[in-house]
Amino acid sequence: MRKILFKTSVVVICFFSMFNSTAQQWGNHTLYATQNGTTAVIIDTAGITTHTWTFPSTAKTGYSSYLLQGGILLRTVSRAGNSFTGGPICGEFQKIDWNGNVLWDYVYSTTAYCSHHDICPLPNGNVLLIAYETKTGTEVTAAGGTSAITMWPEKIVEIKQTGATSGTVVWEWKLWDHLVQNVDPTKANYQTSIVNHPELYNINYSLTKDFMHMNGLDYNPILDQVTFSSHYLNQLFVIDHSTTTAEAASHIGGHSGKGGDFLYRYGNPASYGATGATVLNVVHDSHWIPEGVPNAGYLVGFVNNGISVNQSSVDQVVTPLSGYNYTITPGSAYSPSNYTLRHACNGHTSNQGNSQQLPNGNMLVCMAFVGSIYEVNPVGTTIWSKSGLGTLVHAYRYDDCYINNAAPAQHTISETAGTLTTASATTYQWYLNGVQISGATNQSYTPMQSGIYLVRTTDVNGCAFYYSHDYTFSLTTGINNYANEFNLNLYPNPTTGIIDIDLNYRNPKKLSVFLLNALGNVVFESENNSRIDLTQLANGLYTMSIILDSNKPVYKKIVLTK
Repeated sequence: MRKILFKTSVVVICFFSMFNSTAQQWGNHTLYATQNGTTAVIIDTAGITTHTWTFPSTAKTGYSSYLLQGGILLRTVSRAGNSFTGGPICGEFQKIDWNGNVLWDYVYSTTAYCSHHDICPLPNGNVLLIAYETKTGTEVTAAGGTSAITMWPEKIVEIKQTGATSGTVVWEWKLWDHLVQNVDPTKANYQTSIVNHPELYNINYSLTKDFMHMNGLDYNPILDQVTFSSHYLNQLFVIDHSTTTAEAASHIGGHSGKGGDFLYRYGNPASYGATGATVLNVVHDSHWIPEGVPNAGYLVGFVNNGISVNQSSVDQVVTPLSGYNYTITPGSAYSPSNYTLRHACNGHTSNQGNSQQLPNGNMLVCMAFVGSIYEVNPVGTTIWSKSGLGTLVHAYRYDDCYINNAAPAQHTISETAGTLTTASATTYQWYLNGVQISGATNQSYTPMQSGIYLVRTTDVNGCAFYYSHDYTFSLTTGINNYANEFNLNLYPNPTTGIIDIDLNYRNPKKLSVFLLNALGNVVFESENNSRIDLTQLANGLYTMSIILDSNKPVYKKIVLTK
């Protein structure tokens, strides 16, 4: 479901009326494209073809195809002539308008690397892609591998368009930068314990050429995180996208503070030495359920052998998300130990396939090798289906508004005198550190604490949710003009716990005090008290936010040393 109807080019999540209790069919247009085929097709609710894109035989569909808002097709292309084989090797992707005009044709294929499987459009118009790179036997053993074989580790690359056939890499994450091994202390990546480093991949867990085989890719615009699925490792992974490329190659930086290390992994605890069952058996199509849809924020995978080798499933998982990180007990597996919700599919496909969770609670399911697509209501009753479509990969549902209205440019956030503002829109919702701020639904917002802010908007057409670039806001280190005017002072500072607020004889009707820790979290509040007792807090550097009557906050740094 991701990066299309609910998440695309500049649009990221569909905005529709909430859940339809009658659970009728949602959306009018279903997109599919057969693998290695020369067409992409839209069918209506009667199963009749309403639109077709036709491609030359030299540009067959490689794997996935999506619609960007405004009726633009984003598709992978199967490109011959590289040194990588097996699986859906692509090496190219295209953006094509409704009339068949190619807007962007980008090749990412050499003898050293090649894109494969899935791609993902981002809110800024860039495209994420999965790619193999090659490592020699010498490089593998130097990294702590126990056998000198050639390996194809994965990487994820973000491409920005610079011309009709050109682009530039603006962000890159490589699995090779996040390895661990416990067999040779003289080699790189050595740690005595694998289970205590679930953020890293054990190079010796599956020492084969194509050991991971990524196949699904999705982006979460609220968290600025990426998820991907691994066929051979039977797992869903999450990494931080807010890093720079240098940080993505390290273990620090980004919103999570963990650089490019895994933030979360689910499905196969044995791969990092933890106890627990392998609950995913061949998985594809990792994605988040977006806002505006029931179970928003759940992580989803299409599990080919989910029920058995004769029946697939769609599994939904509630992750242990905490801020921009995911909690785990050291030495144990990430929770949950099993799926949260499961849909037993109408049959079995041994490979590929996807699902899309819809705003009214329905679900669209693509049974790839079976060549069928169907829609079920919230209780699992099939209310629409189409079969005999050939070898599919994915299928997605769209409505008229999404197809007929182009998306606006991605909004940015600006700051003036401590107030954040975005461009004009129809509706607004502000977020702090990935969480909605209750009541923050205006064009401007005045932060009460440091942190990472984001705003979600809708345009006049109301087709989708749009997410801005995030903005890192820091409380000022001094006092503002209002404070200077009245000579607001705190003493003593540093303090051993008791601190007085000197208002220079000003007598406000209301005095509100908030104390924030280094992470920007409010750890103390006081109302109408000029003497503040902080003795219950730990030593450290804090920021005090002081509000006199209805004026803007005054910020002062406090050093507590008891």
